[in-house]
Amino acid sequence: MKLTPLLIAVLLATPALANRQTFPPVDEAEQDPSLQAFRTELLASVAARDINRVVGSSCPDIYLSHGGSGGPEEFQANLTLDPETLDESLRDHADEIRDAYWAALEDTLSQPGYFDDQGEFWMPYQWKLTLPASLDPFVAYYVTGENVTLRQGPSRSDSVLGQISHEVVIISDYQEGADYQLVRLTDGTPGYMHSDFLWSMVGYRAALAKAENGDWQLCTFVTGD
Repeated sequence: MKLTPLLIAVLLATPALANRQTFPPVDEAEQDPSLQAFRTELLASVAARDINRVVGSSCPDIYLSHGGSGGPEEFQANLTLDPETLDESLRDHADEIRDAYWAALEDTLSQPGYFDDQGEFWMPYQWKLTLPASLDPFVAYYVTGENVTLRQGPSRSDSVLGQISHEVVIISDYQEGADYQLVRLTDGTPGYMHSDFLWSMVGYRAALAKAENGDWQLCTFVTGD
C-alpha cells in the first residue's frame, strides 16, 4: 500500500488545526481488459451462488483469514457453512451468517480497486491508504459515497451539518445494526452518518492475481487488521 503523508498529518493534528481531506476512489481495472472480463464473470458467479465456479476461480492458496489454513477447501466451507462448525449459540443463525459472507464477497468485488507494485489488483480502493501508527485502525472508517449527509442526530429528520465525500472518519463505538453511527471528522466535528456509507478500514478486502498461465484468480478475501 502507498503511504499518504497528508492523511497522516491530518489525523495527528489537533482539532483546532486539523484539515479535512478527501480521497476519491479511482477504479484502475480498466487498465487491463482481461481483468475486467474476469471480475465481471466472477461477480456473475457470485450473484448466482455458483459455488463450483466461485471456488474454481480462486488461487490454490487463497488467503481467507489471519491464522486459518486458507485454500479452496476453506473457501468452500465458508460459502456453504455447515451449522455444526459454529458455536452452539450461533447455529440458529447459520443461514444469516452465510448470506452475509456471500453479500460481503459480492460487495467487495464490486468496489473500485488499484494495482499494487506486484501487479495484484486490490479492492476496495481505500485499502491503498496507509493510516498512522498512532491511530487504531479498528475505529477508522472510509466514507464510500459522495455528498453523504452528516446530521446533528441519528435520523433523517435531524438537521444537516454538512455533506461528506470520501473522507476517513473516526467511530469510537460502532453500533452493529444501527442505521446511523456517531462519527468524528478529522477536524474534530461530531455528527451522525448512515451506516450504508461507512466501510471499516480493517473491513473486507479482496485481491486478484494472475496465475503462471496468465489467468486471473481470486487470491485474497479477508477481513481484520
